[in-house]
Amino acid sequence: MGDHMSFRHLRCAVLAAIPFVLAAAPASAHHMMGGRTPATFLEGLLSGLGHPVIGPDHLAFLLAVGVVVGVGGLNLALPAVFVAATAIGVVAHVNSIGLPATEIIVALSVLLAGVLIARGRALPTPLWIAIFAVAGFFHGYAFGESIFGAEPAPLGAYLLGLVLIQGVLTVAIALVARRLCAGISEPASRLAGAAIVGVGFTALIGQLVLGA
Repeated sequence: MGDHMSFRHLRCAVLAAIPFVLAAAPASAHHMMGGRTPATFLEGLLSGLGHPVIGPDHLAFLLAVGVVVGVGGLNLALPAVFVAATAIGVVAHVNSIGLPATEIIVALSVLLAGVLIARGRALPTPLWIAIFAVAGFFHGYAFGESIFGAEPAPLGAYLLGLVLIQGVLTVAIALVARRLCAGISEPASRLAGAAIVGVGFTALIGQLVLGA
């Protein structure tokens, strides 16, 4: 029985560590069009679908949201708050609303989520809603750079792709995390929280170094 539980703990640890591994990977281009603004509906859709996946920092945060919701036993509807907030952030950016230190704020939000989960204590749902909403907005604002200046058709397609890929990934990861970690939510929560802190710390150091 002890060996079985140890194996399940190991599986959860591996799952929780995925965001850290991805965040530590070398940064890749954050644009499906090679830096060119999407000009057609198809280009906008492909860019929206690919943008969160080809950017290691954004993908790591999506994985973090899924792990937080799944391991923490939170409502599976909560990722929708993050996804909707990213769309609002994109709209804010393309409408030339200026915000400073966007990526640094994103990194700090990851650190906060990790610390709260690592504490191993139940938190009110409204607090998670607020965290996902704020983090999602700033992630979306960062996404908006790749679609800034686009025509309405590719912009709409970009938002559609962004919402679809983020919604599918976060809910799928949450379901996998919940299944793997059933029955050992407290230790798994601490493992996930530690990994998410690592994601935020890595992202923050990267931004500080790049901004130096």
